[in-house]
Amino acid sequence: MKTSDFYYDLPQELIAQTPVEPRDHSRLMTLSRATGKVGHHHFYDILDFLKPGDLLVVNNSRVLPARLYGVKEDTGVQMELLLLEQKETLLWECLVKPGRRCKLGARFSFGNGLLHGEVVKVQDDGNRLIWFSCEKNFFTALDEIGQMPLPPYITEKLQDKERYQTVYSKELGSAAAPTAGLHFTEELMQKLKEKGIQIAEVTLHVGLGTFRPVKADDVTNHKMHSEHYFLPGETARLIRQTKENGGRVIAVGTTSCRTLESVATFHNGILEECEGYTDIFIYPGYQFKVLDGLITNFHLPESTLIMLVSAFAGYEHTMEAYRQAVEEKYRFFSFGDAMLIL
Repeated sequence: MKTSDFYYDLPQELIAQTPVEPRDHSRLMTLSRATGKVGHHHFYDILDFLKPGDLLVVNNSRVLPARLYGVKEDTGVQMELLLLEQKETLLWECLVKPGRRCKLGARFSFGNGLLHGEVVKVQDDGNRLIWFSCEKNFFTALDEIGQMPLPPYITEKLQDKERYQTVYSKELGSAAAPTAGLHFTEELMQKLKEKGIQIAEVTLHVGLGTFRPVKADDVTNHKMHSEHYFLPGETARLIRQTKENGGRVIAVGTTSCRTLESVATFHNGILEECEGYTDIFIYPGYQFKVLDGLITNFHLPESTLIMLVSAFAGYEHTMEAYRQAVEEKYRFFSFGDAMLIL
C-alpha cells in the first residue's frame, strides 16, 4: 500500500488544543469491524459496549516532564533539551536546540542551578549523551522544573501537568502520553470493575518516534522506532483466562496493542511474562494474534497509527469512519475524542 492511501483532509480547527473536562465527557465513536457501522456517543457510554468477562489492557507508563529550558554556563545562551532515553541513572540521550552550541564538554544549568548537565558524547544522529548532576533526587528536580513534551500540533500551554497523564500511570519513562487512556476517570474505572470487566496492565514507554512521519512512498519501506515494553505475568494469565472463558481482550491504545502483539509474535502466540524492545509495524495485512477490540484516538493522516487502526478495523471501514469524524466535527489527536472498535 502507498502512504498516500492513508491521507485524509483535516481542518485545523478540529485539532484539540485542550483536554475535555471531565475526562470521560469526550465523544466516543463506535466502529464495527464486521459491518463498518458507526455510532456516536460519549466516552462514559463505553459501559454499554463492554460485557462482564471482558478484559481491558492498559498501558501504565507515565510521561516524564522531559522538556528542560536552561542556559549554557559559559555564555548564558538559552538552550532547550528534550530527554529521549535514560542510559544510566544520570546519563540521558537528549535532543538539544540549538545543536551548534552543544559540543563535547559543553555544560548547562537548569532551574537556576537546581540541575546541571554536561555533554559527554555527540552521536552520529546529532543527539547528545548528557550526564546530569543535582543535589536532590534527579526525578524530583525534573518534576519541579521540567515541562511536558506536548506534541508539536498542540500550541496552547497545558495548565495542569496531570492532564497529560492517565489516572493509572505509574511507571516513569514515556516521552509522550498513551493518549487513549486519557479518557478514563477513576470513577469510570470503578464502574467497569463493578460490571465484571477486568483491567490488566502492560508498560510500553512511548518514544518521540510515535510522531515521526512516514516518508517512504511504499508503506512496507518504513522503519519503525523501537520502544521498551514489559508484559507482567499476571496480565498474561488474565489474557489466557479471558480467552478460555470466551471474553474479549480489548487494548486501550495502540501502545497496549503493540505490546501484546509483539509478545505474541516473538513467542509464537504464547503470552508469558517478558520485557524487551519492539519495533513492530502493524499495517493492513497483519494478522492479529491477541486483540478482540481496540480503544484509540483519531490519528494523524499518513501516520503509522492510522495504519495500525486500518489493519485492525479494515482499511475501508477506517477511512470512512474518519470521513464521518471530520463531518461530525470530532476533536482529533492527543487531547481529542475516542473510537471503540469491536
